[in-house]
Amino acid sequence: MGTTLSIPKTEKFSEDGENDNLRYGLSSMQGWRATMEDAHAAHLDVDSSTSFFGVYDGHGGKAVAKFCAKHLHQQVLKSEEYIAGDVGTSLTKAFLRMDEMMRGQRGWRELAVLGDKVKGFNGIIEGLIRSPRSNDNKDQSDDWAFEKGPHSDFDGPNSGSTACVAIIRNNLLFVANAGDSRCVISRNGQAYNLSRDHKPELVIEKERIYKAGGFIHAGRINGSLNLARAIGDVDFKNNRFLSAEKQVVTANPDINIVDLHDEDEFIVIACDGIWDCLSSQQLVDFVRQELFLETKLFEVCERVLDRCLAPSLAVGDGCDNMTMILVQFKKPLQTSAPAQEQSSSNEQDAFEPTLENS
Repeated sequence: MGTTLSIPKTEKFSEDGENDNLRYGLSSMQGWRATMEDAHAAHLDVDSSTSFFGVYDGHGGKAVAKFCAKHLHQQVLKSEEYIAGDVGTSLTKAFLRMDEMMRGQRGWRELAVLGDKVKGFNGIIEGLIRSPRSNDNKDQSDDWAFEKGPHSDFDGPNSGSTACVAIIRNNLLFVANAGDSRCVISRNGQAYNLSRDHKPELVIEKERIYKAGGFIHAGRINGSLNLARAIGDVDFKNNRFLSAEKQVVTANPDINIVDLHDEDEFIVIACDGIWDCLSSQQLVDFVRQELFLETKLFEVCERVLDRCLAPSLAVGDGCDNMTMILVQFKKPLQTSAPAQEQSSSNEQDAFEPTLENS
């Protein structure tokens, strides 16, 4: 689990916002961990009809999560596929692009500035791990030109991050996920997982891991990483004869596309620090109960974090960093046809009901 504190840090970073179609609240807390390695992004209006939300759960350091919170949505928006209306493909390319951008002199420099130790260089900027609000970065150039320097041969960070992203465009919800952060929707009070936790034991993950030359021991890849997909983690992506999608660990996300309709109440995106403590249905039940009592969504998120925080390190679950984004649909969404769900994966239905028990 990493280094822990004797007393948890319960101070929270929280915010909320709304537009004509939805409102959101979020909160993050360091908890018992010695450092805060989660990051998030919340952009209500990336264009006239689109909102973007993401949770990034770092491991081995915080820089990759912060890098994703700063750059991933920008890569989505600038892609030709996004401009042409192919949001799913633009998400896939943006996830894979993160690994490419973190290489070389510029990648090394950006990671160092974001606060991690990268091959002996100590990052210089500390503070809250968050993404700026929607219009904070609109004037920034993102050409990502090649830079010469002493770290031009930098292959990328040994640390990594999960990424679970939701894009809401009109009546469509796009979910992209790599890792074990999770997106859940409440449909008439029933919780449905819109992402899959990418653990090494999953059949499709296990097959890729072994084909790429890796192994699984005690639920961890090469005895080390307990995730099968992540951004970063270059040590698991160094087979030069394989594409990025076929490496031992890949940043290639599952993409889920869902038609929204009147029965959809809200979505939750959260890191595994929440899901280790509550099942998807338990969290939906808790949020719905709180929504009857509280109108501020960030306060609902804060109560979830307090609910999950372990009373002591001896408990086990509830000792991780925690981040949660709650997005509520403000009014019924009108659709002309019954809801249809699509998924890029064939292993399970996109709207398979959560069957976890307390």
